[in-house]
Amino acid sequence: MCTAATYKTKDHYFGRNMDFDFSYNETVTVMPRNFPLHFRKVPDMDSHYAMIGMAMVSDNYPLYYEATNEKGLSIAGLHFAGYAEYKEEVPDKENVASFEFILWILGQCANISEARERLSRINIVNFAFSDEFPPAPLHWMISDREESIVVECVKEGLNVYDNPAGVLTNNPPFDQQYFNLRNYMQISNKNPKNTFSEKLQLEPYSRGMGGFGLPGDLSSASRFVKAAFTRLNSCSGDSESESVSQFFHILGSVYQQRGCVDVGEEEYEITIYSSCCNTDKGIYYYTTYENGQITGVDMHKENLQGNQLVSYQLVKGQQIRMEN
Repeated sequence: MCTAATYKTKDHYFGRNMDFDFSYNETVTVMPRNFPLHFRKVPDMDSHYAMIGMAMVSDNYPLYYEATNEKGLSIAGLHFAGYAEYKEEVPDKENVASFEFILWILGQCANISEARERLSRINIVNFAFSDEFPPAPLHWMISDREESIVVECVKEGLNVYDNPAGVLTNNPPFDQQYFNLRNYMQISNKNPKNTFSEKLQLEPYSRGMGGFGLPGDLSSASRFVKAAFTRLNSCSGDSESESVSQFFHILGSVYQQRGCVDVGEEEYEITIYSSCCNTDKGIYYYTTYENGQITGVDMHKENLQGNQLVSYQLVKGQQIRMEN
C-alpha cells in the first residue's frame, strides 16, 4: 500500500503511488490562502499558505492524502497499520488529530527546519474525523528541496527520522526499512565483476546483472528497497518534461497491477493513482490506473487569495492517441 518519493533536477518533485483496492472519490484540490481551517484543539487558521494535492473532501473539509504548499514543502501520509499509535491529549502540547496533521504543518511551515520546530511541540491525538472516518493508521514523509524526514507516532512516542533514501512505503517502521538496505549493499547499476573465484572465468551474460537480487515483489519492505535503488540511481535532463517523465518512471518501478495482490472477495489492490508535484512551480501531475496520460493542475492559475476550495475530478478513462 503506497510508495512516496522525492526527486530533484533543476526543480524539486514530490509524489506517490496510492495503492488500495477502492477509491474514496478523491480529487485534485487547491486550498487558497483564506480558506478557513478549523481544528479540534489547536487554534483555527483563517489565513495560511495555499496548497495543492490529492484529497477526499468531506463536508467541505479537505482530507489530503498528500499535498504541497506554495513554499514548496510537501507531505504524504502512508498506511502504517499495526505500528501507528496516536495519543491522548497533553496539556502542554499542540494536540493535533492525525487527519489535521498535513493541514497543520503545511498551513504554517515553509521548510523542513520550520516543520521540525513544530514537531517538537506536537502531540498527535486519537480523534476521529467522523463516525464514518475513524483515525487512519499513518506515518508521514515530509520534504523540501534540500532534505526529507519521516514522522511516526508509535507506542514509544513521536519519532522523527532523517530520510536520505528519499522514499517511504509502509511497514515496518522507517528505521528498520533503512537498516534493511544494508542487505543490498552489493547491488549496482553497473555490470558485476567476478568475485566468486579467481580460478573461474565468469563473465556477465546480460546487461543489468549488477541488480541481481533486487526485490521484485510488492511487499512494502521490498518496494522500499526497489524504489530507493531506482530513485537514487535515476538521472534525467532538467526540463519539465524529462523530469516529470523520470519521476513517473521511478514510481512505475513499484507499480501494482490488478490481480497481483488479492485482498479477498475478488478485490485486488492496485495503484489507483500516481502523482508528481513540481514543488517549485506548484504544478500537480497525476495518472490513474486506466489513464496513463499525464494530467496537470497549476495551483497558481487559481485565485490563491480566495476562500473556497477548488477541486478537479480525476480523469480516469484511458486516453489513446490514434496515429491513423
